[in-house]
Amino acid sequence: MKVSLFITCMCDIFTSNVGKDTVEILERVGCEVDFPEAQTCCGQPAFNSGYLQESKEAMKQMMVAFKDSEYVVGPSGSCVGMLQEYPAIFEGDPKWEQEAKALASKSYEITQFLVDVMGIVDVGSTFQGKITYHPSCHMTRILGVKDQPLTLLQNVAGAEFVELPIKEDCCGFGGTFSVKNDVISREMVKEKSQHVSETGATYLVGGDMGCLLNIGGRMQREGKDVKIAHITEILNQHE
Repeated sequence: MKVSLFITCMCDIFTSNVGKDTVEILERVGCEVDFPEAQTCCGQPAFNSGYLQESKEAMKQMMVAFKDSEYVVGPSGSCVGMLQEYPAIFEGDPKWEQEAKALASKSYEITQFLVDVMGIVDVGSTFQGKITYHPSCHMTRILGVKDQPLTLLQNVAGAEFVELPIKEDCCGFGGTFSVKNDVISREMVKEKSQHVSETGATYLVGGDMGCLLNIGGRMQREGKDVKIAHITEILNQHE
């Protein structure tokens, strides 16, 4: 199975190890992975800020970059969720509507791809530690990926999984929301940090690095010894 890696801006700039882990997991389960170098931002920050025409230029570049891909897989529910919005954004556009539909139909978040496309619920990973999982808003509400990450985590040998209280609450990041509404954002992440502490977990796991960096930053400032880990970092641990 041929897969093209959609690296996302956050992973490309801040957490390249997540991209590495994603590739290694895909290769371990039998995928042939390539990396279209023409890819760029999915357009979400500009789109969510109201710059529709500007965001469309990035979206068009993405459609060109992944035109020949069989599957497009990324380590971010938020960014892959944005790709799923392309058909509605380009509806009625004679040149780009079909390209938008084609990209959306073959694009998946990494856990979604493993479980729903490949039928894999256990990637053979082993991890020693107590973990809890934060279900990011865009992954669950826009992309609709809820159970797949939990299924994979609960099959990690050696890991102790604890459910996060009030897990459906937003962490306050929300991309540009945290910039435009910083006071509200700080209170939201403060509450999320408290909920993480209540679990007694040593690792907070998630599928979107923006959320994890936001929560992790707050906990670090509070002096809490809780590590953050993208789900691929856990799934790529194996003997």
